[in-house]
Amino acid sequence: MKTIMLHIHDDSEQAGRLQIAIDLARAADAHITCLQLVGLEPLGIDPLGGFFGLSAMIETIHAHDHRFRQDLEARLRQEGVAWDWRCFDGAVIETLIAQSRLADVLVISQPVAGRQGADDPLPIVADVVLHNNAPVLVVPIGAKAFAANADAMLAWNGSAEAAHAMRLALPLLKRAACVHIVEVSDDRPGAPAADAALFLARHGIACEVHEWPAKGRRTAVALRHAATELDARYVVMGAYGHSRLRETVLGGVTRELIQSSTVPLLLAH
Repeated sequence: MKTIMLHIHDDSEQAGRLQIAIDLARAADAHITCLQLVGLEPLGIDPLGGFFGLSAMIETIHAHDHRFRQDLEARLRQEGVAWDWRCFDGAVIETLIAQSRLADVLVISQPVAGRQGADDPLPIVADVVLHNNAPVLVVPIGAKAFAANADAMLAWNGSAEAAHAMRLALPLLKRAACVHIVEVSDDRPGAPAADAALFLARHGIACEVHEWPAKGRRTAVALRHAATELDARYVVMGAYGHSRLRETVLGGVTRELIQSSTVPLLLAH
């Protein structure tokens, strides 16, 4: 894992995203590419259909983003990690997908409750996860650090998505103290967890298999409980979803964990 793509946007969770990317870069001796995206929209439209205030608005946005960039670059220069900066105007989702095709991981934030708009992380995460080659690390609200050498959890149901996520996460899982493979008792359509454990063991990764009882709870709730009880510092899981009528539709478990996980969530589709 040598190329980390970091979503840069001036929001309340940027500090957490940055710290997680820095911690990951240090653990993996990786390079951070900061991807600053600015969605430019006019302030309004006059009765004749012409834009007003556009030039002034763009100038204001760029001035603000330049100061924001200077502040983050000053921080990065003090951290001792390799990094570069890319800045784009326009469509956030399309640019994230295009720019992260050759990244090993894309770091983005968990949605903030009640937040909507063009830069709302839920549709961003949904589209990027389901249409991108690289796995997406969803950083929970209020995150302060990423412990690559602590215990990790693999959410396992034997599906192709789960196996794909496990393979893409191998460089990270090799650094974990122990990988807890968690199989929720009501959610096992495919290969048994023992097969996943054997796969990881052959890569020299210490792991344990847990059959976690659902106890009538939703799968996402059971997985959150498992992560807490096992003290897993991050969770790896396959992402489920599809595109329908130009709308990306996440599977229920994937959507719920994106919105509610309290630890970083590494997703791959």
